[in-house]
Amino acid sequence: MKFVASLSAAAAALGALAMLPTTSAHGPETREEVVKFLDQQATAYHCAPAVAAYTAARKRSWAQKVLGGAPIADQNRFIDGYFEAKGLDGEVVKKGIKELEEEGKRIMACDPVVESKIRNSTCVLAPQSTEGPYYHTEAHPIRSNMAEWQLGLHFEMDVGVIDVETCEPVPNILVDLWHANATGHYAGHPEPAPHLRDEKPAASGLRRGLLSAYPRTNHVDTFLRGALPTDQNGVAHFVSTFPGYYTGRATHVHIKVHNEWSVLPNGSFTSGNLVHTGQFFFDDDLNESIDKLWPYNTNPIIALGRTRTRNWEDSLQIYQDAHDNGYMPTFDVEKIGGVLQDGLVGYITVGVNTSASYKPVWNPNSGRAGGVVEQKPIDKATHEEL
Repeated sequence: MKFVASLSAAAAALGALAMLPTTSAHGPETREEVVKFLDQQATAYHCAPAVAAYTAARKRSWAQKVLGGAPIADQNRFIDGYFEAKGLDGEVVKKGIKELEEEGKRIMACDPVVESKIRNSTCVLAPQSTEGPYYHTEAHPIRSNMAEWQLGLHFEMDVGVIDVETCEPVPNILVDLWHANATGHYAGHPEPAPHLRDEKPAASGLRRGLLSAYPRTNHVDTFLRGALPTDQNGVAHFVSTFPGYYTGRATHVHIKVHNEWSVLPNGSFTSGNLVHTGQFFFDDDLNESIDKLWPYNTNPIIALGRTRTRNWEDSLQIYQDAHDNGYMPTFDVEKIGGVLQDGLVGYITVGVNTSASYKPVWNPNSGRAGGVVEQKPIDKATHEEL
């Protein structure tokens, strides 16, 4: 089923959206930006009801398991009517999606308030972003808890993977994450190269604010790196710390999605086929709040008299490029407890094409994931190449 909003419905949504309070991290602000955004999302609407129900069910299921049945916040945080008295069993989810398909059409077409809640979960093909210089082709352990002994705010990531060709969650696909620690350092890359210790950030151009990549001098540390296969509902859930920032980059989490991999004796893996490389982000307001907490307030950038990079100032245009085709790369974040220091959980859904094969090439002067994408005949039931 493919749904494209009518012109009158889109116009009504546009008028209402223009009056809503928004932030740049959540998408368009001006009338022109809203027009462009709605136009980009037209091809995504065929999956939107499914993903809305999918995300709501994941939130409810997580709350039931962790909080003894109480929702994370009040019931209004969930889309009205979605998955009441339903669990996250695959067949129940599928049944719920079918039952709510028509309601989902109405929501997406006519209710901009609710539509704004599910934008960052809308099922579109996630844009390919650079893998950056800090990805390790080996020693990313297969594990759910990737925090190790790092200090920082407790942060859980609930990552759903949906096939954009079928709008169905993808089970048993490997989600691979890595990010910086509270003070902006990646495992294995503690110091700049000796001849670049006094390097100043680039003053202009696409690399404005960036330093040269730190070399890998530690081949043992694996903190804040981990990979996990999705469960039967297409979800991989990670425990970590909230990422810190470094000069020139907005706060972000890297992701790769592999649909072919082999487990090694040491608990890590080798990849046989890659279907996505991208990055996730956070609202600037949330970043600023966390900046005040220890140890985030000891970030060495502060001592140097520099400031954090906002989302829309992200070097190499990575944050901007991550919005291609109407995709929203910003985590939908909930508090775990009553206050920020209790920790956070972030939900996001990645739309991938499981029939694709992607070979990334890192370009230090571009935020795009330069590489080759090939279409391969894939058995959708087994996710194996035909």
